[in-house]
Amino acid sequence: MHFRDLNAIKAYYKTFYDKYGYVVIPSNAPISLIPSYDAFFKLQESCERAISKTRSGEWPHRRTVGKQFPPYGEDNPDSWGVQHLMHFELQEWAFAEWYCSDRVLDAVTLLLGCQREDLQMELFNLLINPTSHDFALRWHRDDVRERASYDEEVHALAKWHTGIQWNTALYHDECLYVVPESHMIPRTQAQRSLSRTQAPPKDPMRMPGAVKVVLEPGDTVFYNSNILHCATYSSATKRATLHACMGNAARGGLNRARNILQHDLKWMKDPWFWQSLPHDTAKRMLDRLIDLQEAQEGQEVSYSLSG
Repeated sequence: MHFRDLNAIKAYYKTFYDKYGYVVIPSNAPISLIPSYDAFFKLQESCERAISKTRSGEWPHRRTVGKQFPPYGEDNPDSWGVQHLMHFELQEWAFAEWYCSDRVLDAVTLLLGCQREDLQMELFNLLINPTSHDFALRWHRDDVRERASYDEEVHALAKWHTGIQWNTALYHDECLYVVPESHMIPRTQAQRSLSRTQAPPKDPMRMPGAVKVVLEPGDTVFYNSNILHCATYSSATKRATLHACMGNAARGGLNRARNILQHDLKWMKDPWFWQSLPHDTAKRMLDRLIDLQEAQEGQEVSYSLSG
């Protein structure tokens, strides 16, 4: 591919993301996050082992059916997510290799408009299908309460451009719904009426402006996590979707403290984890997260949302 063509493609994705608050990068794009079939199958195999450990109870860090947001608790044996994929006790090294890979870092820095030395390591989890219960997440923004006033939404949305979240599907995935451009615009009265409670929607497409995000294996959707979004989880459809985020520490990592640290990341301060990371850039990314943790020491853990 000609250099100018590649630059045009990158500019298209960046412009789309900035305008709409999300963008899909397909598996066959020159900047796709998974560079080869070998890398894809390696991640699939690691996910299968992590899912098996979670469902058997061997891996305790999970998202529990019946709880939409942290803390997830243990009230239900069924799970809709696996937490802390890079944890050294899980011993699935492919996850950290991928999260810190050139493909991922290049896409993140492109869409955030920053350099690698600005990046802050954050969350890396896995979204899976429950085995015996269908489940859904209500319409929400990740760090704005459902009953926030118009002015509170304006304030929150103005400062939430210092990080990015993404889903990379390893199987066909049509679970996510988003409202394009809502990462910059407070809810209308009609949207507010459908997102003021903790009840998930029976039909997500009733939300004004909603679109369904459809991913094929290897596709990635990047999105601003304060875009208005919801999700559905069918126990009948296999799902293993990599779910991660990074921050831009140079533009105000402290803005992301509550939303990130509510996931209990103390284990990431273990020197063994730092040593296990694949390269110096990854270690510097972790250092910035630890700086964020230490800046919040002594403060009570608060949660972005309830339910």
